[in-house]
Amino acid sequence: MKIALFPGSFDPVTKAHVDIVKRSIGLFDKIYIGIGVNSSKSGFLSVETREKMLRAVFENEPKIHIVAYEGLTVNFCKSIGADYMIRGIRTVSDFEYEKAIAQMNHSLVPEIESIFIVSKPGYSSISSTIVREIMRYNGDVAQFIPKEALAYL
Repeated sequence: MKIALFPGSFDPVTKAHVDIVKRSIGLFDKIYIGIGVNSSKSGFLSVETREKMLRAVFENEPKIHIVAYEGLTVNFCKSIGADYMIRGIRTVSDFEYEKAIAQMNHSLVPEIESIFIVSKPGYSSISSTIVREIMRYNGDVAQFIPKEALAYL
């Protein structure tokens, strides 16, 4: 069984995240969307809210499982039996950052492969960071967020 983890903060989930997941579904038997929790940081949205948003967005996808986790992502991969880690790439700088992380992860746990999926051009400018900034100043983020998630903002 091919099991993958798509890790991130998803604070909030964006249409770009959804696109990466939907394009990954045919590649794997099971995909965990892992909400990484950093106990030293407080998120914009609570972990519970992010979980609810993701469940609402993917409620009709039986291959998708939503879970929060703490600690090293590669250790979490091992705990759920994932041999693959999915990462979205929007820009060249994303690639450089993700490549370095993938190489470190490979050094730690060589059997976990990082799979990079390049975002569609229309989604390359969407990031949770930018969406949060728009939300802070009461801007309309509806064009960047899946409609199922809007109720949780």
